[in-house]
Amino acid sequence: MKDLQVQIDDHSGFCFGVVYAIEMAEEILEEQGYLYCLGDIVHNDEEVSRLTRKGLKIIDHEALLGLKDEKVLIRAHGEPPSTYELSIKNNLTLIDASCPVVLKLQNRIKNSFDKEDNIYIYGKHGHAEVIGLLGQTNNKAVVFQDISELDIPNLPKNITLYSQTTKSTDKFYEINQILRENGITVHTNDTICRQVSNRDKELRSFAEKFDKIIFVSGTKSSNGKVLYNVCKEKNPSTHFVSNADQIEAGWFVPGDSVGICGATSTPLWLMEQVRERILTF
Repeated sequence: MKDLQVQIDDHSGFCFGVVYAIEMAEEILEEQGYLYCLGDIVHNDEEVSRLTRKGLKIIDHEALLGLKDEKVLIRAHGEPPSTYELSIKNNLTLIDASCPVVLKLQNRIKNSFDKEDNIYIYGKHGHAEVIGLLGQTNNKAVVFQDISELDIPNLPKNITLYSQTTKSTDKFYEINQILRENGITVHTNDTICRQVSNRDKELRSFAEKFDKIIFVSGTKSSNGKVLYNVCKEKNPSTHFVSNADQIEAGWFVPGDSVGICGATSTPLWLMEQVRERILTF
């Protein structure tokens, strides 16, 4: 035995939006035995598999077109207006678990669009939340993942800037600064979820305390990729895993202190499985 000291980060695990969505799903699964969910309820394959075994049926927008007279869960990422319009047409009961932070952002973007603002959204192309945000503007807003995508000399001189709720606060304000330095008037809307953005600072502190860090996340999680890199930057001995089977005994030496942390889409039960696996070495 390597006598490893293992600790799970108190701040890691589901954000409140994901907790809310999963609690709603489990309640209906218990009553009804099955429930349709539009897209993965959370970007974590292990948690999706657990809920699928309970009767959750993951569908995409194409399948939704042909679905009638059923209950469908809207996950925390939110949906564009077209989804709600289709639900009326197909007599679908939407169980809306959209995160309140996302819903507030959608409303703000809709108000900006109604005022004919030049709307720019800092976010990941094709991300479920971003698709919902774009829908508030009839897909007319400009989405960019990096400022290098923008043709700054030809941008409007007056823009309204928003952000996907899970992006980096530091990066968002860096983008603001660059735009302003180029003579653009930016109406800044800081819509980043603080429960998510604060994880950045908390993980920097957590990662420095241990010899090794095991970061647990699904490969589809944008938030997971960002937070993993935060840990890796502070502690080069950081390893990314999606489940306990991926952990290698060779990563550790006797007496190592090991910190386990994860994304806002990582369930606590999965981090606990990882801890139990490490303690067998």
